[in-house]
Amino acid sequence: MQDVRNPVDGTRIAYQVVGTGTPLLMVHGTALSHSIWRGFGYVKTLQEQYRLILVDMRGHGRSDKPHDSDSYAMDLVVADLLEILDTESPFEPSHVLGYSFGGRAALSLTIEHSERIRSLTVGGGSSRPMTGAFDALFFPGCVDALERGGMDGFLEGWGIRRGKPVDPQTAAAFRRNDALALAAYMRRSDVEPGIDDAVLRALTTPTSMFVGSKDRERRPDTEYAASLIPDCSLTVIEGTDHASAVAASEAVLASLIPFLSQN
Repeated sequence: MQDVRNPVDGTRIAYQVVGTGTPLLMVHGTALSHSIWRGFGYVKTLQEQYRLILVDMRGHGRSDKPHDSDSYAMDLVVADLLEILDTESPFEPSHVLGYSFGGRAALSLTIEHSERIRSLTVGGGSSRPMTGAFDALFFPGCVDALERGGMDGFLEGWGIRRGKPVDPQTAAAFRRNDALALAAYMRRSDVEPGIDDAVLRALTTPTSMFVGSKDRERRPDTEYAASLIPDCSLTVIEGTDHASAVAASEAVLASLIPFLSQN
């Protein structure tokens, strides 16, 4: 693992570089880490053609985990990703792939620094205000559950809401988190504003999106954003919800690989 420090607040951000070729920055979702891309088979498939930059978002994985909510402001998250690109790909635009929270961060990065981005892929993402997003996405009171019952309490509540346990790989990744850091990140996300529709309509970066067919909350949001971004392609991963869409790597890669090769 390598790391950089955010130039604004000094937070240390860990990441790993695998493979050779055109850079592809890969940004995981809430409570996960860079290891999902290897665990779900993305690294094995992509590493021969792309230099994969696998990030642990602040508050996650091996990166620093502050407990104050202001440390998770989106402008700081974007600065984390930009610092990594400045280090690993200062002269060559990078593809970027983000899922869920990582998708929102990747979208924000692309809007603010489009000259650094070759193409954008967002999975299970949203451009809308995040108020109540985690209660809707996981279960009502999920942040309180994290603060009082830790990760086991959170996973139990999420499984009840889904009607089935969270898959073992995702659950294991969640359990490696600092519950208080995750709660702080969620509380900050709850007050993040949305991205204006006019900004999405003006986006010129080649963009693709994907979402699970059973992702009750994020499918409408993803479809809405995709309808606004010029020439955005949208793939619906059949039979998957928000937790399982990113794990369906074969279906995701079937649309991602041609998109990357075209851009």
